[in-house]
Amino acid sequence: MTWTTIAVVIVIGTILTFATCPPSALVGWVLSKFALHPKLDSKDITVTFNGTRLEEEEKIRFNDYFNEAQFLESNHIFPGNEKLFLHPETNVIPFVINVKSRKKEMNFFIYSYDDHVDVVKQWKKKVASYSLRSEYLQKFTISNSIK
Repeated sequence: MTWTTIAVVIVIGTILTFATCPPSALVGWVLSKFALHPKLDSKDITVTFNGTRLEEEEKIRFNDYFNEAQFLESNHIFPGNEKLFLHPETNVIPFVINVKSRKKEMNFFIYSYDDHVDVVKQWKKKVASYSLRSEYLQKFTISNSIK
């Protein structure tokens, strides 16, 4: 009886310890699942600009710039009007990142301006928009070797 009581107290104590202060690796993993601006792996993405795929080197460089960009703010957008997100007087062609890995399928539309970068994220039937600051993304150009 004493051993069973001690075992139960140890098991309950361990569960309560993990519930009240979980290890930072577990917390980081859970938070990354709900991040608005996730870190993307270049193996799982394709990047297109104006219907043309970026070459492997440019894709990796663009992905690195996207992952290093600083989150500024979340914008309000309603599903179905992500094409209207642009200001009418600008003709900005977005970079499109398609993410396909396991169960995940997401699209990112990246609109670069002089002072910030707007991102429209689509996954499942949800749409979110946010702004980033990245000097490299704002000035990113593709090479002339794309046909």
